[in-house]
Amino acid sequence: MATTPTDLPSMTGDYTLTDEQIAAYQRDGHIHLKQVATPDELKLWEPIFADIVRQQQTEVRPLEERDTYGKAFLQIINLWQNHESVRAFVLSPRFAKIAAQLMQVDGVRIYHDQALFKEPGGGLTPWHQDQYYWPLDGAKTITMWMPLVDVPPEMGALTFASGSHTEGFLGHIRISDDSEEHFSKYVNDNGYPVVREPLALGDATFHSGWTLHCAPGNDTDRMREVQTIIYFEDGAHVSTPDNPNRENDLACWLPGLKPGDKAASAINPVVWQKAD
Repeated sequence: MATTPTDLPSMTGDYTLTDEQIAAYQRDGHIHLKQVATPDELKLWEPIFADIVRQQQTEVRPLEERDTYGKAFLQIINLWQNHESVRAFVLSPRFAKIAAQLMQVDGVRIYHDQALFKEPGGGLTPWHQDQYYWPLDGAKTITMWMPLVDVPPEMGALTFASGSHTEGFLGHIRISDDSEEHFSKYVNDNGYPVVREPLALGDATFHSGWTLHCAPGNDTDRMREVQTIIYFEDGAHVSTPDNPNRENDLACWLPGLKPGDKAASAINPVVWQKAD
């Protein structure tokens, strides 16, 4: 029998963060949290997300015919808009509250969600900064990266340069071979600790939009299935797009808005707000 939205977990309920965890995120720009969701919850959600990716992904070329970005992952963006079945997961107040508490803000909005599935034999995800893509310069942003399967290091676990977020914007360098070369050298030259940890089912990482990160290739025979959600602080304003990717993101993920407007389009709902 097929699972319906009413059969799926509500993804409500609080996850308790400690002051030490919040301080660690502020210091490092990333954190690995245990059991943000339960394995039982994710065993119900995984086939829903996996089926959407199978239906929507259009990549048919063999890995060896793709460029570095194409080998890195299969990517489906903003599933919650088009699939009622995943709205409760993507708009979860449990996840959103964690994001707000880590950033130390009173409310958060959704920027967009995305499935990132790294195929067996898939290539590395080059070093990069997420916020290079987003016309939210100066705003606090954070991404939750939640695997839908166990992710050992050899499957392509996310890798962070701890403390690199404190530098802010590091240049107009999109995810590419160039970003891998440039930021790998930058991380090494500046002595940032590089952190990569296995994630068990139910774990998640959260990282700042400015934190340098990458992922190795998937050296297993299984798909690395990950669902991400990007949040930004409520009250943020749209910045002037200063690269083509930010121009594209403004049109796609902040539709109808212009530089200086409050970043609050119809597809950027408030998903958690601190009670007065």
